[in-house]
Amino acid sequence: MSSPQCFENPPNLSSGPNGAGTVQELAGLRNYVTGPPHSKRAILLISDVFGFEAPNLRKLADKVAAEGFLVVVPDLLYGDYFDLQNPQFDRDSWMKAHGMDKGCEDTKPLIAALKSKGLTSIGAAGFCWGGVVVAKLATSNHIQAGVLLHPGPITVDEINDVKVPLAILGAETDPIFSPEKLKQYGEILSVKGEFESFTKIYPGVSHGWTVKYNVEDESAVKSAEEAHQDMLNWFTKHIK
Repeated sequence: MSSPQCFENPPNLSSGPNGAGTVQELAGLRNYVTGPPHSKRAILLISDVFGFEAPNLRKLADKVAAEGFLVVVPDLLYGDYFDLQNPQFDRDSWMKAHGMDKGCEDTKPLIAALKSKGLTSIGAAGFCWGGVVVAKLATSNHIQAGVLLHPGPITVDEINDVKVPLAILGAETDPIFSPEKLKQYGEILSVKGEFESFTKIYPGVSHGWTVKYNVEDESAVKSAEEAHQDMLNWFTKHIK
């Protein structure tokens, strides 16, 4: 995940707490939780390197929750967000401390905790860094369906090992997860007869467009909302 595009345009967190939900501790993680508490269906939203406090991400969580899902956004980065604006920030050390394999393993106790509370069907969507985490989760039976939105560097082996319905939503301009790679991975998924898959390339957008859009840019908001709706349609179909 070496492209600078991943790390540009950090969200503004200075406005303080945001969203209709609350921050709750579960399975040793802080989580933004929103939606009907007695729902049997849960959606995990796994953030990019800027963490679970991003306003656009929480706005999306509330939108998904409005459709009847309990939505959980875990702080898999433990408050240690990517911060190139800090002159003391060590990018290499940060990447070593926050590997996607660790993110995947740290998510599994959260999924177990949700199931212990009566959640019977769990989906997960991930953005960039979080997209790789969800791809790894999709190679097991921990989730029932996944969505990858402009994901980071997923391997062919991981795609070959996917075991659940998976959608991949990609940008027309993305040096990290190119349209060519998306088409290749879509073809691998399409020959798997045991579950459904879906891939889509969104024109005129670049990596990160679904959560790093400018709320004052009407076109950017429209493109993001199109992807949000496609994600929601996927979960409505596969998380029952």
